[in-house]
Amino acid sequence: MFVLEQEEYKREGINWDFIDFGMDLAACIELIEKPMGILSILEEESMFPKATDKTFEEKLKTNHLGKSPNFQKPKPPKPGCKEAQMAIVHYAGTVPYNVIGWLEKNKDPLNDCVVDQFKHGSNNLIQTIFEDHPGLGGGDDGGKGGKGGGRKKGSGFQTVSALYRLI
Repeated sequence: MFVLEQEEYKREGINWDFIDFGMDLAACIELIEKPMGILSILEEESMFPKATDKTFEEKLKTNHLGKSPNFQKPKPPKPGCKEAQMAIVHYAGTVPYNVIGWLEKNKDPLNDCVVDQFKHGSNNLIQTIFEDHPGLGGGDDGGKGGKGGGRKKGSGFQTVSALYRLI
């Protein structure tokens, strides 16, 4: 990220002493955020009701293991530590990650109390949007039998590297 900024200074003719930060983080940022990066795959897997932590792990390995130098197999865990499914080479070294529970955490469901407030509020548009959501009261499914229903929207990811993409 800083390498790109310094190159921009050079192009613009800004008087600047080049600083070697020792490692360009662009590859790591791309591994995490590019269209088929870790966050994109997490968001995609969150859309499928039958997706599991194992399918998420396999998709990560299929897309990145051996293809990105920043994505590696983790070392065996030390005694008392959880087993990791992947390792990412960051600026500070190789960091192991356990992906168990990432899909569930990413679903980011609405609290039923909040939904009830929306359903019984004074804004008709908000009431209409949430009329089919069960909330605390349950039922209210309009005779649909509780089947179907869309997936809960996954949480969006906004990271520091949004600045990187602007450069």
